[in-house]
Amino acid sequence: MAFFRPRVSREAEVRYHADLEISKSFPELLEKARTAERVLRDLRAADADEIELLGAGTAFDKALTEALRAAEAGQRATFGVRAYDDRIARRKAKATPAGRLWSDEVERLRTLREENRLWGIPRIPRPVPAVR
Repeated sequence: MAFFRPRVSREAEVRYHADLEISKSFPELLEKARTAERVLRDLRAADADEIELLGAGTAFDKALTEALRAAEAGQRATFGVRAYDDRIARRKAKATPAGRLWSDEVERLRTLREENRLWGIPRIPRPVPAVR
């Protein structure tokens, strides 16, 4: 009696190869986010006005979002093709050293992005319209 392993779906293979391509740009995107963070910190240290801080905070948020997307793609690609269709394979892959490394990086970038969204982007008060 022969047992055959079910093949992964074509969609999983396509998504895997797309994630491999996206994850190749992770180092450049991470460096871009570091540069945006340095600019934001320099502006804060120089007591820049809120408009400049708003622009720098928004640029840092965009750079972090791009780096986070590439890191998530790298995480999924590290988990392997079977992990796209099988939650057990995904969970097993997350327990490997490479999977743990990517999971930690994704979590670190998410935390940094949320912290920036909460405290790094200044809220500029808008005038309240007069009620007639």
